[in-house]
Amino acid sequence: MSVEHPFTVATFYKFISEKKLKAAKCCDCGTVILPPKPMCTKCFSVNLKWIEINTTGKLLSYTVIHVAPEQFQSMVPYIVGIVEFEGGLRLPGIIKGVPFEQVEIGMKLTLAFDETASNMWPEWNRYYFSPD
Repeated sequence: MSVEHPFTVATFYKFISEKKLKAAKCCDCGTVILPPKPMCTKCFSVNLKWIEINTTGKLLSYTVIHVAPEQFQSMVPYIVGIVEFEGGLRLPGIIKGVPFEQVEIGMKLTLAFDETASNMWPEWNRYYFSPD
């Protein structure tokens, strides 16, 4: 188990700031956990390691946000979707770079990394999805 990089969402975003998509993998049963948790969700082991995930996946579901929380009002309307990566791993995120009318379930999307930290708490670097 990695003490240097605990299996937390904060560490997940640290890797995002390094332009890496990482998940926790259980060394006992092989379950991959994204976003990471400090314990395997299948066998409850804490014997975990970090693995890098391919950043290309397919869109499973999406919605267009027209009424957003205050910190996202400047982005309205925007698209939020759930992307499935290799091995069935799923991650929600904002979709950029595609007009609303061209978004399709099953479309290929790639995780992209925002260059700046968010101006809201916590000040983590962000990611988004865009078409290939």
